[in-house]
Amino acid sequence: MDASGKSTQALQLSTFLTRKGKTVCLRSHPAGDNFFGLRAKRFLYCSGKSAHFASAFFYMMDVIRSVLLYTWQKYDYLIFVRYLMGTAYLPSPLHNVAYRFFAIVVPKPRTMFFLDIPPDEAHRRIVQTRKNHEIFEHINELKKVRAKGLFLALVGNWTIIRANKSAAEVEHDIRNCLDIS
Repeated sequence: MDASGKSTQALQLSTFLTRKGKTVCLRSHPAGDNFFGLRAKRFLYCSGKSAHFASAFFYMMDVIRSVLLYTWQKYDYLIFVRYLMGTAYLPSPLHNVAYRFFAIVVPKPRTMFFLDIPPDEAHRRIVQTRKNHEIFEHINELKKVRAKGLFLALVGNWTIIRANKSAAEVEHDIRNCLDIS
């Protein structure tokens, strides 16, 4: 979910693993280093169904690009932010169909985390920290995305971590699940 701390936790985990001498590739989607990611980001600040569709299409292309470029390379850890869970932003019931399709097509990691945060807390964080809001960062959209995300997390056997606590506590929970110290 937006404002759940995904990027913060991914960066903290990447830094921790790198300090332990591990090789890490960190990809956050939509990425800001390629055409598809930049287009997806641009459409996130537009309104309407066509913007919703365009952001989803370019997001999907950005993820596929990352899969093609990075999953075959030799890393000790590959950390993708959003990845399969980006399908939760699609309209119902397409989100479920798309998730199941991509879960078969793209490489699936051993461990996947869904950082769960109540929509009102996510909205509070967004209002406090961001000048401009994406199309999915309004309270009603946050509620819809959370419901779809939790459903997909349960179907996909994700580890659900309560993320409405301090970043240090969330990091501790993630490390415990990965059994790394």
